Amino acid sequence: MRPDTPIGKFPVLHDDVAHRTIPESTIIIEYLALHHPGTTELIPGDPERAREARLRDRFFDLYVHAQMQKIVGDKLRPAESKDPYGVAQAVAQIETAYTMIDDELRAGSWALGETFTLADCAAAPALFHANRVVPLSEQHRTTAAYLGRLVERPSFARVLAEAQPYFAMFPG
Repeated sequence: MRPDTPIGKFPVLHDDVAHRTIPESTIIIEYLALHHPGTTELIPGDPERAREARLRDRFFDLYVHAQMQKIVGDKLRPAESKDPYGVAQAVAQIETAYTMIDDELRAGSWALGETFTLADCAAAPALFHANRVVPLSEQHRTTAAYLGRLVERPSFARVLAEAQPYFAMFPG
């Protein structure tokens, strides 16, 4: 079995033992939590907190990451295919998301308070890249501080160090 998907998106995880290919970040994390649990419980055991983690995971993916991708995608288009209206909408949605994140983060260090979860895994790449196309302003100091904590987390810092050679390719 090939460790990719017909759609050609990544990330994907191929479990050689189970002979399964698992696509999509959220599903990969759920799969690993179920079949290969680590020391960090990314999905809380409490059903209500697990729902909150999933809600915030979706929030970061849909309202930060997807909007950032619209802006970046537009930068890659030929001039005659640009979508200034769509980009303006994406920028506005990211700025609204930043304000909402600021309001939510007043309760702790991470997306769900003091416990690092699935939601923070979604937030890290979304906020890192969104900040390159819609920079966090003074108005969003809480979100900027959160991004700083994410960037300093050893696992994410390692990812960023490994990705450093490719940053110049990002059209932000």
